Amino acid sequence: MPVHYPGGIGAEHVAVRRHAGVFDVSHMGQVETSGRDAEALLQRVLSNDVGRVREGGAQYSLLCREDGGVLDDLFSYRLAAGGFLTVTNAANHERDHAWLADHAPGFEVEVRDAAADYAMLALQGPAARAILGGLLEDGEAPARMRTARARVAGADCRVCGTGYTGEDGVELLCAPDAAPALWDALVAAGAEPAGLGARDTLRLEVCFPLYGNDLSEERTPIEAGLGWAVKLDTGFIGADALRAAGDPGERLVPFAFTGPGIPRQGNPILVDGEPAGVVTSGTLSPCRERGIGMGYVPASAAAPGTPIEVDVRGRLRPAEVREKPLYRGKGA
Repeated sequence: MPVHYPGGIGAEHVAVRRHAGVFDVSHMGQVETSGRDAEALLQRVLSNDVGRVREGGAQYSLLCREDGGVLDDLFSYRLAAGGFLTVTNAANHERDHAWLADHAPGFEVEVRDAAADYAMLALQGPAARAILGGLLEDGEAPARMRTARARVAGADCRVCGTGYTGEDGVELLCAPDAAPALWDALVAAGAEPAGLGARDTLRLEVCFPLYGNDLSEERTPIEAGLGWAVKLDTGFIGADALRAAGDPGERLVPFAFTGPGIPRQGNPILVDGEPAGVVTSGTLSPCRERGIGMGYVPASAAAPGTPIEVDVRGRLRPAEVREKPLYRGKGA
């Protein structure tokens, strides 16, 4: 997927917010887990409560080290017959698959790298479901956080009611050789081609974390504000360390500039004139037309409304900690 198509990042971003865009996210990885103990294995390695996911359901969770550091953030879908499909971040796929496979001994389970079996297209935006509906030949579009099989524009797909933009929409998994025709059909039906640049600005406006920026092995899910996806009583790998750590000393917060400037990853954050943290993600918000970002700051400075400064190439830019999300729709 390119960073952007000829129209540019801003135009693609606005198209997703106002109508619909389509992203080729086939670089994402997939792992299939099947067998009698598939749920038990995932319950052991994933931070959320996998047992609460019914057939056809989706769940967000974290993969953690023993010390609570984040190895990846993932979506898992419960399939028929008790199996699961887990979607990994591209750069972490081989490690994620190996982590699951390495913890499989002792469980009656098969862990299979399925990345070569799938292409993945994300259809996102307020008109996404209308576009999908016009191309459905068999089956129904699943609700948010659900998955189902369907035939879309001639392609047999797993349709997932998930996405990374903050808008409604679906993610379509199909055979790789079926993806080009499916892409063409979605574009012909009105979806704007969108690239990695718009994917990043869209997710940042709604404060979705990006692994390698906002999430890492050096940070825990609690520091990153993802405690809602952490169920300590399931006994997942890392749960004991997170329980023992207590409240974190630093937290990941969203912020917006109150004047000119654009924050970038790695810019220092100052509180009361003193170095206090670092920007993990930053951009110019196409919808808010101001610099926005996320970064780790001391817990004492994490409350919305706290004034901060960001050092952008030697110039201190005033900013303010904000509530999530940074974009709530038109007029918000």
